[in-house]
Amino acid sequence: MSDLTIVDEKVGDVLVVAPAGRVDSATAKTLETDILGKLGAGETNVVIDLEGVDYISSAGLRVILLAGKKAKAEGGAIRLCGLQPTILEVFEISGFLRLFEVKPDRSEAIAAASA
Repeated sequence: MSDLTIVDEKVGDVLVVAPAGRVDSATAKTLETDILGKLGAGETNVVIDLEGVDYISSAGLRVILLAGKKAKAEGGAIRLCGLQPTILEVFEISGFLRLFEVKPDRSEAIAAASA
C-alpha cells in the first residue's frame, strides 16, 4: 500500500506543489493529474517541494519531466527543492539535475521562481 498526499499552496505568483510519501507507479497518476491540471489552468511558475518524498520511481520522474515540458511550452518553469539525499541521487543519475533548477529549500526555490 503506497500513499501519496499532495498539498498545493499559492505563494504570491508561485504555485508550490508538495507531494509527500512514495511517488511510484501506483501514485504517479495522482501527482500527474494534480500538476498537469494546475499547469492547464494557467499556473506556469511552479515549485515542486520534494521534502516529503521518500521514494520516487521512473513513473514519478516521468511526471516531473512531463510537467517541466508543459510549463516550458507555456513560457514558465518548474523548480525543485527539498530533495532528500536518496532522491537527489536518483535525479543526479537520471540527468534531471541538468534539466531543472534545484534549490535546497522552499524559500530559495520560491525566491528563484519570483525573480
